[in-house]
Amino acid sequence: MDSDFCARWFQSKMSTLVAKPYVHILFGARQTGKTSLLKNLISNSKLWYNLADPQERNRHITDPATFIRECRALPFKGEPLLVVIDEAQTAPSIFDSIQVLYDTDKTRFRFVLCGSSARKLRTTGSNLLPGRSMMHHLYPLVLCERPATSSMTTDSLILPLTWEKNPSEPTFPATDIEERLAYGDLPGIICLPSEDRSDVLRSYANIYLEEEIRREANIRDWNAFINFLRLASTYSGEMVNYSAISREAGVSITTIKSHYQLLEDIFVGFSVPGFTGSTRKALLSTPKFYFIDLGLRHAAAGLVAGKNIVSANPGPLFEQWVGLELWKRMHYLKEGKLSYFRAKSGMEIDYIVEFREKIIPVEVKWTKTPSVRDARHIGSFIDEIPQATHGFVVCRCPRPQLLKENVTAIPWWMI
Repeated sequence: MDSDFCARWFQSKMSTLVAKPYVHILFGARQTGKTSLLKNLISNSKLWYNLADPQERNRHITDPATFIRECRALPFKGEPLLVVIDEAQTAPSIFDSIQVLYDTDKTRFRFVLCGSSARKLRTTGSNLLPGRSMMHHLYPLVLCERPATSSMTTDSLILPLTWEKNPSEPTFPATDIEERLAYGDLPGIICLPSEDRSDVLRSYANIYLEEEIRREANIRDWNAFINFLRLASTYSGEMVNYSAISREAGVSITTIKSHYQLLEDIFVGFSVPGFTGSTRKALLSTPKFYFIDLGLRHAAAGLVAGKNIVSANPGPLFEQWVGLELWKRMHYLKEGKLSYFRAKSGMEIDYIVEFREKIIPVEVKWTKTPSVRDARHIGSFIDEIPQATHGFVVCRCPRPQLLKENVTAIPWWMI
């Protein structure tokens, strides 16, 4: 076990899952800590392939049968042989080799794969081992992994993510909301000295995204794509205006939609749809697009990550952070749906959480003194939707406040 490894919510779940007799595939953007998590969990692997290494990758691409021969050479003494493949998507043929080995003897091997992109696998129709595999995802840190300051309660009132932490394991340092908005929640970034984070984030955006995208997609006009990336990150958290971005980036709407799909395929972004559970006919349904992490968003937009960005316009960043937190928790729990509500009349609610037969409207306000006025749209929504019985205003108040009978303002660390 790595003594420098900080505890992750997903590690106990992954530890249980890896023991099951399936092929396990762990996806997530780079710097989310996939390799660190696996190294911490799997100390007895018989083979560990790092396909990010060009030499290792080329060895398997030029002779796919190499993998089968090397696995079969391992002496089998009754216990499953653990084989880990990092950046497995870079050599898609390895999935076919795993199927051959798995189908021959399901008890001999336990394969664990991880990767930072599903683009090539999706577009080439690669073998994702249906009926043989379990798919998992690792995301940037959630609030329970990186708590607020120790004097604040962390009781969750919207989407609880239960976690019995081992008190002997090191944890990520607690921090305030301003730092989260300034640098994001990628574990590979926030563990760096604060003076280095901006530069590393810039390199992450310029080098990693370029490397990943050039490898995963055939971008004909690279300058146009860089313009698109800057625009997509600048407008992160807003409804996607394909026409406007198409004009500014100088490429077709079809290409813009393809670029957005690419960002989702490499796990650096996701879409949030408009709410459809209302009887109102004049609802907006255009999706909103979010970068998976605010630090990455700043760097992709060409901004120098830091608290100056937050002080300039904190409200939209705070709204995005709350949405990211809710989205990550839902995907870890593998249930629920996140959407937003906006009517042409002007009525708007930042997030609608559909979870376990409940519909929970959530507004986000960068204020320490919430008022009844902040709850007005939530109250109207609850009157209209029977499954919605209570809503929340997420803000920076020090303690929960009942704004209306069915609307509570809560501190950001209690979402």
